[in-house]
Amino acid sequence: MRIDPSTIERIRQSADIADVIGDYVSLKKKGANLWACCPFHGEKSPSFSVSPAKGIYKCFGCGKAGDSIRFIMDIEGLGYGEALRHLAKKYGIEIQETQLTDEQQLAQNERESLLIALNYAKNYYQNNLFQHDEGQSIAYPYFKERGFNDKTIRTFELGYSLDSWDAFTKEAQKNGYNLDILVKAGLTILKTNENESTYQNQKTFDRFRNRVTFPIHNVAGKVIAFGARILKNDKSQAKYLNSPETEVYHKSNVLYGIFQAKNAIRTKDVCYLVEGYTDVISLHQAGIENVVASSGTSLTIEQIRLIARFTQNITVLYDGDPAGIKASLRGMDMILEEGLNVKLVVFPEGEDPDSYVQKIGSEAFVDYIQKTASDFITFKAELFLKEAGNDPFKRAELIKDMVASISKIPDSIKRSVFFQKTANLMQIDERVLISESNKITLERGKQKEKDTQRESNRQRLQNDLPSGVTLSKPKENINFDDLPSFSEEEEFSGFPMDTPPPKTPNPVESTKSVPSGITLQERECVRLLVNHGFKDVDPVVAPGVTLMQYILSEIEGINFETPIYQRILSLCRAKFLEGIVLDTNYFISHSDNAIQQEAINLATERYAASEIWLKYEIIVPTEDDKLADLAYQNILRIKKAFNDQQMKNLIQQMATTNDAAEQTHLLSLFMEAKAIEKQIAKELGTVIGR
Repeated sequence: MRIDPSTIERIRQSADIADVIGDYVSLKKKGANLWACCPFHGEKSPSFSVSPAKGIYKCFGCGKAGDSIRFIMDIEGLGYGEALRHLAKKYGIEIQETQLTDEQQLAQNERESLLIALNYAKNYYQNNLFQHDEGQSIAYPYFKERGFNDKTIRTFELGYSLDSWDAFTKEAQKNGYNLDILVKAGLTILKTNENESTYQNQKTFDRFRNRVTFPIHNVAGKVIAFGARILKNDKSQAKYLNSPETEVYHKSNVLYGIFQAKNAIRTKDVCYLVEGYTDVISLHQAGIENVVASSGTSLTIEQIRLIARFTQNITVLYDGDPAGIKASLRGMDMILEEGLNVKLVVFPEGEDPDSYVQKIGSEAFVDYIQKTASDFITFKAELFLKEAGNDPFKRAELIKDMVASISKIPDSIKRSVFFQKTANLMQIDERVLISESNKITLERGKQKEKDTQRESNRQRLQNDLPSGVTLSKPKENINFDDLPSFSEEEEFSGFPMDTPPPKTPNPVESTKSVPSGITLQERECVRLLVNHGFKDVDPVVAPGVTLMQYILSEIEGINFETPIYQRILSLCRAKFLEGIVLDTNYFISHSDNAIQQEAINLATERYAASEIWLKYEIIVPTEDDKLADLAYQNILRIKKAFNDQQMKNLIQQMATTNDAAEQTHLLSLFMEAKAIEKQIAKELGTVIGR
């Protein structure tokens, strides 16, 4: 089914850009716009701008831009229709649809099909828990024993998979779900048979059987996977079983409970990080809602950046297991490296967040965190100093480890504070710590250069291989420091001695080029058309004459060289001939992604007048105040740029022809162009050579 155009327009009008993006990142007002750290790439200072007035966003770091629909498509990896449905559900808009053809129906997005199947599974498992005899007698009592009430069970959409080989798969197929989708969603396992090329006659069985289920949601609340706990004492089976990685589920990018916790994390400005599902659920039920879990995986950069969308503060709540604590400390360094503030809390031996909050209650639990939370330096010192005792070698290793962690902090002031604290704590000269940090930083830089060069060499070799042959990457467990070193000559011995090795391109140099003068003027012209084309160019002198009418009439016959600007110009001309003057919203909501992206780039202002200027009544003229001058200047510069290009072409033609008559003709055209150049220069107030 295709969503009706009138419904799409209702969704566009209802989907407030600040409200939509505010579900994913914390926005702070600065001037007329809202700002945040970009959710699409790692950054330490905000470069992600949201304009509520224009209904658009733009990141000045990575270049991502769009409206509320595009944001949902980008952040969730959804298709256009899927993003519309997501927003329609958020704003309670009933979707009107038109029938698709058979071909269009077959082309439905597979990702959307996976999400639909996973949502069906969630409902199926939850129905088993509340309405099936087996669920009521086995699973429901388990959740009650864990202390979960019905409201909590429904909030986290907990469920139960029956003690049957294929009960779910059969029921899903009975309700029209394709077996291929069930397998790809990780819900059904297919017993492969080498003699069979299709699913026909192959055995299938449910991935989750006789287990309580914990749906894993993405930030938007979509079920993307499951965790499932066994209820029997069966050592032959894993206690917890998780969904495999799929097109919609990548465990390194997901935090359990993030959907339920995101608003509380933003409000409290701190995220509690725990280990297990039940820790999250118990704390949430106790009123401590700003809590997530890494779902049994080691903490990843992607998970840290997910938290960073909502807060810069993380408090890690460890179980009282010393071995587990030491194994998890690597994650702390990663948090520091991302520029976040991290504190750590350890519970009494034998306790975890789940058991402890049920034992002492929520108020005492929060009070315990506030009193015992320590920064990572104090935490490491307390953890390892007892082991080190008076052994100077162990103490030296501990200090080196602490310095290595501090050196990963990007903020120089924070680094300085922690160096001072470590110096006092370990009774060592602060200058020694800083010197050691510089050595570590230098070594990291060298290693990074080596890694970059190695990858460049690998890529170069890959490019030289025949098509279809792939050069495998080196295994992660290889210690390159143990390999023999090579001189520069030896390293590039595969090249002829008189041929220098290819230079690794600078990423900035390879992706950015300086635009020509013509391109710059074309861009400015299109910017004026997109932002102000529908306005009167001069309400006093020429009331009723729009800027678009004025510009199009003045540059009639001129076509732009830059493809995207020519497309927008042609669009303006075509619509103007129909009597339609396009406004900004038309461009920034355009269905053509290239036009939409460029329009948003042109419509987004990176800087705003300081509020202090307004306080002291310093008047800053706006573009609306000087539209006629801006347009006139731009038109002159466009004509000058094209006239300059014509003069260059004429000079080249005169240099390549021996025909006297042709040269005379070309010279006369050149003199006309030269006269035009002088006239334009006079209008612009510039000086040109004779």
